[in-house]
Amino acid sequence: MPSRHSRERPGVFPRQDIVELVRDGVVHSAFTIEQKQFQPASLDLRLGERVHRVQCSFLPGKEDVQTKLKRHTIHTMSLLPGAVLEPHAVYVVPLMEELNLPQGLAARTNPRSTTGRLDIFTRVISDRNDRFDEIPEGYQGPLFVEIVSRSFPVRVARHMSLGQIRFVRGNSRCTDEEIEALYKREGGLLYVGDGAMGFGEILLREGLFLGVDLSGTDGTPLVGYKARRNSGLLDLSQVNHYNILDFWEPVFTTTKGQLILEKGEFYLLTSKERVRIPPNYAAEMVAYEQPSGELRTHYAGFFDPGFGYRQAGEVPGTVAVMEVRALDAPFMVEDGQKFCKLQLEKMTETPDQIYGSKGIGSSYQHQKLTPSKHFKVPELAEIRKRAEKMEQLRAPEQLSFLTRDS
Repeated sequence: MPSRHSRERPGVFPRQDIVELVRDGVVHSAFTIEQKQFQPASLDLRLGERVHRVQCSFLPGKEDVQTKLKRHTIHTMSLLPGAVLEPHAVYVVPLMEELNLPQGLAARTNPRSTTGRLDIFTRVISDRNDRFDEIPEGYQGPLFVEIVSRSFPVRVARHMSLGQIRFVRGNSRCTDEEIEALYKREGGLLYVGDGAMGFGEILLREGLFLGVDLSGTDGTPLVGYKARRNSGLLDLSQVNHYNILDFWEPVFTTTKGQLILEKGEFYLLTSKERVRIPPNYAAEMVAYEQPSGELRTHYAGFFDPGFGYRQAGEVPGTVAVMEVRALDAPFMVEDGQKFCKLQLEKMTETPDQIYGSKGIGSSYQHQKLTPSKHFKVPELAEIRKRAEKMEQLRAPEQLSFLTRDS
């Protein structure tokens, strides 16, 4: 009997088919591939034993990655005890997983949500390839990840997972016509308040556009966080450990519902709309939408099947946390302004475990303005105290929230 992943239906492979790919040696490793690596529509990739500090980013082109590394490596460190990666330096790490893809099956990679929220820029490199993160059908060989921590010095170690891989047969992307049919069939994919947005209210143009929420959080004008410069070391093995205010500055909106993003700074913001991804679909946030502004929104933009999907009658949908950097100039955004896009992808079939299922580590199913899992979220009183010190809140008309009960 043919295995599930031999079927010809186009789309992204679900968890149960990825399990079969591993059993058949399409994905293989010298180390056991662990149960916790399997996600609803992806497989977590693990760092290997060594990290190479290189002169610059590169693509192998017609060569293999190891050949390029021999020319461009400055020094090499062991990841067995762990190593510190300095901000803005370029590192390359061989991954523990390798591929033996058959013809007709390609793969795509992206950073995990936690990685993107830490402003760690990662891209997977494969031999004799002139593109990052896209692995062509039939590829046989090792995988490497390029790592650039843009804001913080970070400590990483072998077996840690910074990225994930998806397996795709054919064209998985949904057209606008398919998204429209799905939206109407599902009774909504985007939500505000207690209900779904009507189809006439959404912006659909080669994907669903999302707006930014600058209305404030929990009775304060808190709308996001900006990465602090010259922070301390962030050990990625520590969970719920660091005070967020030691690494991030709270960002507050004005009474006009506006925010000026400073050039080159990294922000965590949230979408105005809540997103619900049906179990037989996945989605990806477009990293850069030039007509919407000179900024990048989302470094880790993959949404698993079942993201924001509620099973027990709760208000559906979950906000998307946007990882934003203004690229070439300060950029002003207003509450509800559309500047990032969600592209939907068809699954070949529904995963046997969707996002939010017990035991698969769905850290952000009920997120609000949620930093990565390494941080303790401060109490509202602490945020208020910090707000009083912010220069933009010193105008009398902007301080009214400090006297309100909440």
